[in-house]
Amino acid sequence: MSEELREGGCLCGQVRYKVPAQPLDTIVCHCKNCQKQAGSAFSVVSFFPRDSLQLEGELQTFEDKGTSGQKVFRRFCGICGSPVITDTEDAPRMGMIFIKAGTLDEIDDLKPSFHVWADSKHCWLTLADDQVQIAQQDF
Repeated sequence: MSEELREGGCLCGQVRYKVPAQPLDTIVCHCKNCQKQAGSAFSVVSFFPRDSLQLEGELQTFEDKGTSGQKVFRRFCGICGSPVITDTEDAPRMGMIFIKAGTLDEIDDLKPSFHVWADSKHCWLTLADDQVQIAQQDF
């Protein structure tokens, strides 16, 4: 693994992690489940190589289900409740782990590539015309 790492963690600091400095990709999800889980209009998720995650602390897991029927594992700090990781049944096969971008210590250089579930975005939220918007996503 590269020596250049990005760090992050939950609100209370019980969970900390390190991943490569640059994510493979960053997306914004507007699906109803991400809205509820984030307590906000959307969830921003950065993709990293799965085997690069260095995790300290213990996460709790809520098992959700995506629109495809695939299991979605929403992992969070059991003390402060901060969502930290979103995982899926297919993620290990793809070699990826999905980190909630808001838990990263430094995010100024992150720019999402696209928005998924744009059909479910809040009506008051305006996205820039140059941002790729996918109406739905089957995961």
